Amino acid sequence: MSERKSIRDLNVPLRRKRISPLTRRILAINILALAIPIGGLLYLGPYRDGLIISELEALQIESGIFAGAVGESAIESVAPGYQALNLVPARDMIRRLSATTRVRARLFVARGALVADSRLLLGSGGIVRVQDLPPPDNSNTVFDPVIDALDWIAGQFPRHDPYELYQEPNAQNASVYDEVKRALDGEASGRVRIDGKGGLVLSYSQPVQRYRQVLASVMLSKDGTEIEATVRNVRLTILQIFAGALVITVLLSFYLAGTIVRPVRMLAAAAERVRHGLGRESQQIPDLTKRGDEIGELSAVLREMTDALHARMDAIEKFAADVSHEIKNPLTSLRSAVETAARVQDPGQQRKLMSIIVEDVERLDRLISDISNASRLDAELSRAELELVDVAEMLDILSNLPNSADNARTPATVELTSDRELQVSANGDRLMQVFRNLIDNATSFSPPDGKILLKGTRNGKFIEVAVEDQGPGVPEGKLDEVFDRFYTERPRGEKFGTHSGLGLSISKQIIEAHGGTIHAENRYDDDGAVDGARFVVRLPAV
Repeated sequence: MSERKSIRDLNVPLRRKRISPLTRRILAINILALAIPIGGLLYLGPYRDGLIISELEALQIESGIFAGAVGESAIESVAPGYQALNLVPARDMIRRLSATTRVRARLFVARGALVADSRLLLGSGGIVRVQDLPPPDNSNTVFDPVIDALDWIAGQFPRHDPYELYQEPNAQNASVYDEVKRALDGEASGRVRIDGKGGLVLSYSQPVQRYRQVLASVMLSKDGTEIEATVRNVRLTILQIFAGALVITVLLSFYLAGTIVRPVRMLAAAAERVRHGLGRESQQIPDLTKRGDEIGELSAVLREMTDALHARMDAIEKFAADVSHEIKNPLTSLRSAVETAARVQDPGQQRKLMSIIVEDVERLDRLISDISNASRLDAELSRAELELVDVAEMLDILSNLPNSADNARTPATVELTSDRELQVSANGDRLMQVFRNLIDNATSFSPPDGKILLKGTRNGKFIEVAVEDQGPGVPEGKLDEVFDRFYTERPRGEKFGTHSGLGLSISKQIIEAHGGTIHAENRYDDDGAVDGARFVVRLPAV
């Protein structure tokens, strides 16, 4: 089976993935940028610590109220200077005050014994333990599993101040609770502990005293249900905001990715069509320059590259046609001379035909050499490293070199019309080739007593070098054509076929590769007659 692709196959667009890698990267970056601060907010460690401090301060105030109420209503004077705690009103006061709050109140006497507990009630059947049930949770949301997971993750972080475990023995006394012992010593204090299920237990103890005599200690305690509920509600709010921001981020990410991915895919598909080269109309790169961004710049560069590629292809085709035509002429002459020599018997005619054959072979050899040099010139210029070239020094050297065509030399005079340095960044050998070619061309057209003038000047950011001769000038209407490949316009009397017509074309190719220009013009005398030709090279100055 043939491996060649059909035109139909080549017109198939590039395979597209459901979500492009670029879109995935944009999504990942935007979501990660959103998730990192949200993750920090969801931790809520400092916020939770602030709630604990607030609850302890509230317990401090409430325990002070409890201790003050008990001290005023349950302490009796039993002797001058002595007071005692009446347990009956003390228990009643503890029960009544704790009934209006969600705290647990306990009363310890100075000896350390527990004498009152709002969670223990005396009934006909004995002691009844009161246990507050948590309020019903009717706020079930889709975020509950996420919040539970976050709670578990937050619980894995090490705490800066680990809380001690809360233990409540059956026979409670002041020695079990450090804050109670300190309160019996006259110092109010609070504690934060963790129960067996990981929940918080907050407590605060105040001394019950009269006339600075400590008779008991009131301890108020409560669990961290309200704190955890508050933290959970804050996390729920943050998650709801995050969900909304996430939706907006994803939509904007898809929009952003679309504004990048779609045109890039269009450019890639167009580049694929250009690569296969099927019809120039279908190879046009989309014009996205109106976007005013880097993708627009990319489309402009790709369009310029495609135009340059098409121009290069046209030039190659034209070059191939010109080469075929130029080689065919000497080959035709050579073939005719060979066929004629085979039939001619006259030795003189045979020698003349052999001379023609030798000239045609030499012409072919010269033509093939020039074509080879011209064809690899682009590759050499792209690989060559540029250097700082002093044009004035180069012109001075060229003025003293013999003509390349023969040893005779038409004198060349260098005239520098600028006091500034004439330096350019160029390939010195190739630039020397251009000026040598122009000087040789001027020499071939100059009369025996004529002179060649080399002028170097600096004009703003450019350096101009003019090569002037005293020949017949360039024919009218041929000032641009002289730079075409294989164009020849030689002086009278010159032997035919000694020039391939590639010299000026190669010179133009070299100058344009250096970012410069070259053009031809005629010189005129005072009477308006042509007084020679002038070739001007213009290069960017350093």
